Amino acid sequence: MVRKRVYKGYSPVRGTVIMLDLDQFGEIVRERGWSEYSPNPATALLTRLVESFVRKWQGVVVYGLDEERGTEEAVIEIPFVEPEELVEDLKRIKEEINRLGVGITIVAVRGYVVAQPSSQREAYTLTPARRQAHSVLRKAKRRGGNTIIVV
Repeated sequence: MVRKRVYKGYSPVRGTVIMLDLDQFGEIVRERGWSEYSPNPATALLTRLVESFVRKWQGVVVYGLDEERGTEEAVIEIPFVEPEELVEDLKRIKEEINRLGVGITIVAVRGYVVAQPSSQREAYTLTPARRQAHSVLRKAKRRGGNTIIVV
């Protein structure tokens, strides 16, 4: 018997899950005296970069975009796009964040996407592709981060 997973009425399609997370951000905020509760140079820039990226690729921000506090992490899904197509834009995001002296880890994983906003828990675990991306992201951050991984 094959069990079919139901995603709250959404039909999954092939696409790419992207997870972005600023590296050691708590330490950087303390070192530089930036605010944790309002946009600072890094979180404001990441918010703008994510918005631009999502518009260009017609993606969906599943979790994390926060204009009021600034974006420290984000989960994005882009239907019908392969991760390799996104590499140049992801490199540009990394380079712009690195110019501020802040590291960022970005993971892009091919898989099924539901392209619907989710709670934080669902953003990282709802689909197999999200779980894989989260696992790869955690491992990359443990190894020092500031990298782009395409799976």
